[in-house]
Amino acid sequence: MKKISIPKHISDHKVIPLEMDASTFFDRAIKSLERHQYEKALKYFRLVVEKEPDNPANYCNVAGVLAELGKYQEANNILQVVLQDVDPEMAECYYYMANNSINMEAFEQAEDYLIEYLRHEPEGEYSEEAEEMLYMVAYEMGRLPKQLIAPLPGLREKHEEAEWHLEEGRFLQATELLEELAKENPDYLPTYHNLGLAYFYTGKLEKAREIVTTILEADPNNLHALCNLAILSQHEGNTEMTKGIMDMLKNLVPVQPAAAYKLAVTMGMLGEHQVAYELFTWLLKVDDQPEASLYHHAATAAVHVGRLSVAHRYWRRAAWLDPRSEIPKFYLEQMETWMTEPGSIPNLTCYHYHLPFEEYMLKINQGETIEKVALEYEKNSLLHTSLTWALTHGDRQTKMQVLTFMRWIRHKEAEALLRNFLRKPVEDDELKQMAFFALRHMDAEPPYEVLYKGEMLALEDSTNSQEQKWQQVLACLLENMDNYERPQLQDAKMLWDFLRQFSEIVIRKVEGMAAAIEYVVAKYYDLSLSQVQVAEKYRVASSTVARNAKLILPLLHHYFKQI
Repeated sequence: MKKISIPKHISDHKVIPLEMDASTFFDRAIKSLERHQYEKALKYFRLVVEKEPDNPANYCNVAGVLAELGKYQEANNILQVVLQDVDPEMAECYYYMANNSINMEAFEQAEDYLIEYLRHEPEGEYSEEAEEMLYMVAYEMGRLPKQLIAPLPGLREKHEEAEWHLEEGRFLQATELLEELAKENPDYLPTYHNLGLAYFYTGKLEKAREIVTTILEADPNNLHALCNLAILSQHEGNTEMTKGIMDMLKNLVPVQPAAAYKLAVTMGMLGEHQVAYELFTWLLKVDDQPEASLYHHAATAAVHVGRLSVAHRYWRRAAWLDPRSEIPKFYLEQMETWMTEPGSIPNLTCYHYHLPFEEYMLKINQGETIEKVALEYEKNSLLHTSLTWALTHGDRQTKMQVLTFMRWIRHKEAEALLRNFLRKPVEDDELKQMAFFALRHMDAEPPYEVLYKGEMLALEDSTNSQEQKWQQVLACLLENMDNYERPQLQDAKMLWDFLRQFSEIVIRKVEGMAAAIEYVVAKYYDLSLSQVQVAEKYRVASSTVARNAKLILPLLHHYFKQI
């Protein structure tokens, strides 16, 4: 190779090094960020750290770029170095780490960081955002934020009680409790989700929609609110809106079990059974101790998508987990027929952990007319199968619910079922009395044969003056309660019918009994109506209202258990 010689006059010149300080690298890092060249920006920010190792802001810049690159754990490691070695008082690092943890779906870790930030900086730059995020991550985990559990020990218990009322179908009790919770803790979002559902199930659709709209205005992507809006829209017959929301929901992939469960139930109720099935089976895999109700949901979805053997296995598991419940037993018995005759499978619209007839009782609570629900008896084979099964195999409480429901069904098959029930030697007298009243209510032709103490008796129906007075009470009640909401009026009518059939109250004054029924219903709904006010309205003495209310109140708990 030829050697190249460098002229002396050139080689004698001194090379002056260019000073590259922290600000130079910082400027280059910013320019790289503006061009979205994150790897270059990271390299320059690291050089800034080398030049100024005691400046905590430099480390935060490195962590910020790492987060942009999706390296969230590495970013948090850098921020931990700041807190441990550089500046332990730089509390905003906790806020940055919370954001990174949320991106990694490490919600409990994010919650701890947020609480730590708020502890150091209760009025800090990010305090409002941190508080909102705290509720968000706790909601994703299906519970209250940790910092709220100690100062508000009764909130979680009250909310769980309200959820239990919802699950058991006691929507009025749930509504009352949730409204109280909303006043006490207006920032706790899950209360409003459940209150919206309670309003929906009690027929207060305008209030339900108002709550959903308010939530979505603040958070347009709120999963629970979108699910509730889809169900509301379907109930109102708004097909276009329902489809739009449903198409959006189908594309979601929730990572938290609580969100997945809400989405699965909603998809099932909207008829998207394949989506529901996939979500429920995923929940069964990730849940360490699945409840019987979850197996029931998954089994229902499995039937809809034709996975009968899977459904059978899930209901068997539900029966093992909940041996006292009649629900999995009923469906397992139906599966014996469905697996041999797939064409006999009815449309299982119910995803609730109920027997089918209980679903129709819920519809009555929602404000559907009893007549409309009763018409389903002819069309829905699963409904009358569940009624027959429950009267034969159900426990006493279940039989009481069936007999309460059946009085609205004017059908020969239902009548024959009740007549046969009266002849059974194993049923107690109170249940037979309920069956007798149900036959009378459906205008079945007397006599009614009943087996009593080993002897078959023929009971005749007698319409006496008391029956006429009860009819007058209803007319008086409807005339004076025309300004009430439909669910409230529906409850008044059903309470009237319950008292007419099952109480031994002797009516002295028609207006006094009507006034007492209105007063009791108003109190149950927490309406502002005194005994004096209702007495003036019906032109009776307040003592008459008080006396009749005292006769009704002991029966009220039993009545609301029946509906």
